[in-house]
Amino acid sequence: MHAIAAAGLAVFLVVTGVMHFLTPGYFRVLVPAWLRRERLLVAVTGAAEVVVGALVLVPRSRAAGGWAAAALIACYLVAHVDALRRARPDRPRLLERPAGAVARLVVNVLYIAWAAAVAVSAA
Repeated sequence: MHAIAAAGLAVFLVVTGVMHFLTPGYFRVLVPAWLRRERLLVAVTGAAEVVVGALVLVPRSRAAGGWAAAALIACYLVAHVDALRRARPDRPRLLERPAGAVARLVVNVLYIAWAAAVAVSAA
């Protein structure tokens, strides 16, 4: 089961990282405006996700990769907390409403837990 959870996390990270390059516009909208340099941040985080996903996939580096994944995903909490701060009930997109912003935050906390579980089980 641990290997399945690790492989799933690795695939998730690599696919999401590649998507940063295939659909960068989607990811740029998630970057808070005050961070600026959306293009650079999307490219760097996309590359980081691919590298971290590869680390998780290889058994010898799985623990380090799991912790790196948890840290990387934790960095994204900044964007999700900012989205929650800006959320309004009258927004057209669900993810821009309070319930959607809370869901984004909760899902990312679950991703962090998944990555930490993979790291702990690999150690």
